[in-house]
Amino acid sequence: MRYQTLAAIPLLLISCGSASEPSSQPIHFETQTQVARATSGLNAAAMARTVSSAAELNRLRSLIVLRNGEVLAEHRFNGGPALDRPVNIKSASKSVLSAMVGLAIARDVLEGVDQPVLSVLRADAPAAPHPRLERLTVGHLLSMQAGLERTSGANYGRWVSSPNWVRFALSRPFVDEPGGDMLYSTGSSHLLSAMLTRASGRSTHALAQEWLSGPLGIAIPQWPRDGQGIYFGGNDMLMSPRAMAAFGELYRQGGVVDGTRIGPEEWIEQSWTPRAVSPWSGEGYGYGWFVGEAGGHAVRFAWGYGGQMIYVVPDLGLTIVMTSDPGGTRDGGHIDALHALVSGGIVPAAVAGA
Repeated sequence: MRYQTLAAIPLLLISCGSASEPSSQPIHFETQTQVARATSGLNAAAMARTVSSAAELNRLRSLIVLRNGEVLAEHRFNGGPALDRPVNIKSASKSVLSAMVGLAIARDVLEGVDQPVLSVLRADAPAAPHPRLERLTVGHLLSMQAGLERTSGANYGRWVSSPNWVRFALSRPFVDEPGGDMLYSTGSSHLLSAMLTRASGRSTHALAQEWLSGPLGIAIPQWPRDGQGIYFGGNDMLMSPRAMAAFGELYRQGGVVDGTRIGPEEWIEQSWTPRAVSPWSGEGYGYGWFVGEAGGHAVRFAWGYGGQMIYVVPDLGLTIVMTSDPGGTRDGGHIDALHALVSGGIVPAAVAGA
């Protein structure tokens, strides 16, 4: 197995994205550096204010906060479903898919982040592939640096209406070199799902059941597939808020759960190393994860359209899950408010301690 090690690029302030593309409205975390004393639990008064603020967000459906593995807050809002009921996590799926790629490399299903995409998907490539397509790798897909014209945004409808999503994505013209600027594209993630399926001979859902659902004790029901039966890579996965929390805890603990190693710690470190910068807002992006700060503390997060969030604040032992109405119109104000709950409410509550 081979993991690529890259030096972290300078990280700017970050914002959130959608299931199919990042928002154009910058939403910033605080940047003041804090040196917190060792604390445990959450300050009750600070959390009460935070939950009160959360209850005022009419699109928010759930909030779960764990510290050092202990569930300290579980709330439902605005008629949200039960916390163990699977919901559409939108593009937070990309973080789950990244985990599966790491597990596939650890199991020698995939060769590593430097493996050429056409080593597995050549049958779906154009008859005379562009030389850049020959250089396209797994790592480029994970970091949204494929260089291919995006299948998100204005191109999303045409892509998902096409008869073969994999062929459509591979046939896009190059607008940058592989490894160049960030081009957020769900087609890139779908190519990873196709590689997992073709390389293993099993569906992405079957792999998710064996590699994540079983070991974590969570449900990951079937989610939509393309016309060739490839499970949608990077969108529309179904997980409950509690399952999302279990997945976040897997990453917070470096791939170990209850003393059992489930995933490589090195993969988590590589996934949280920023490799690209969003052209919309200057946010950092690793392998399927956004990277930045909240209240002066490093935060890594999975982000799905409308506000399906998994935040991990490693130095405070925090895993935070929020789900929202996934069917609302794009609203940067809601994402801004979710960030504020973390940076202005939950992080200070952890710094102050119980």
